[in-house]
Amino acid sequence: MEATAVRGAQAGERDVVLLERLASARAALEAEIGKRVIGQRAVVEGLLTALLANGHVLLVGVPGLAKTMLISTLAEALDLRFRRIQFTPDLMPSDITGTEVLEEDRSTGRRRFRFVRGPIFANVVLADEINRTPPKTQAALLQAMQERAVTVAGETMPLDPPFFVLATQNPIEQEGTYPLPEAQLDRFMLELRIGYPTREEEERVALETTGAEVAEVRRVLGAAELIELQGLVRRVPVPPSVVAYAVRLARATRPEDEAAPDFVRRYVSWGAGPRASQYLVLGAKARAAMAGRAMPTFEDVRAVAPAVLRHRVVTNFQAEADGRAAGDIIEELLQHSRSWS
Repeated sequence: MEATAVRGAQAGERDVVLLERLASARAALEAEIGKRVIGQRAVVEGLLTALLANGHVLLVGVPGLAKTMLISTLAEALDLRFRRIQFTPDLMPSDITGTEVLEEDRSTGRRRFRFVRGPIFANVVLADEINRTPPKTQAALLQAMQERAVTVAGETMPLDPPFFVLATQNPIEQEGTYPLPEAQLDRFMLELRIGYPTREEEERVALETTGAEVAEVRRVLGAAELIELQGLVRRVPVPPSVVAYAVRLARATRPEDEAAPDFVRRYVSWGAGPRASQYLVLGAKARAAMAGRAMPTFEDVRAVAPAVLRHRVVTNFQAEADGRAAGDIIEELLQHSRSWS
């Protein structure tokens, strides 16, 4: 009994140290990313939130907003293996997962199959313009994203942790694209929107990226320490009232649920599923831990809610006719929910 109490106290002390380390690492990561990517602080915070919660991210933004630079710089600061996959209409599933090749052993003359790993076998995978490839190839990511494993020729091979998928979409060019089905959209923890920089930020971009010098990014965390911090986020306690608020918020997006307000019933065809409740809680935990706090609040849930819920809410024709997007409905729901807490 006493030994168990001692171990518990030691674990608690270790978590306090890790919490302080996480808060300092967050500031260091933002500083290192800021050497190459100017502005986009909300997007960087969202990426770190998903990374610590062990979730995947869908990045939506027009070309030229440094999405690839942002992700590669994050991988470099974390000392993780980075791979970029350019999704095109002719891309095949084997181009992502890998394929078996027939080779001959020169010493014996025998032929055998050898598996050549695809770019999915990395820590940080950038799926660039994921909606440019057919559903068959998009589906090749599903098992990897959910189970952290790949099955080829009947053999299942685990992916090395940490494993983080970031997919990009162009919101303005839809010709020749294949919209992601809801089942795959639901695998992404967050949908982050990348907007244009301010005038001052764009002037800095034009000045700092047209010179001869390239900023060096130093290593802030390694894979082992990142995995330990992900475990810390899982251990962050959550008050039952905060969990109840997160669940009620997710359920309120479903038009058939009794908790749904009138505007949701009017404009929404399908709401968020139970995975949204999980990600609201996990995102709130990660956000609190990054700020050095040992417990999330209602405000943490509200802060991550737009990115968690936006791509999980399917609007109807009435919403389109009235010019109401999913993001508008989520913002109205968040304002409506302030009377709950």
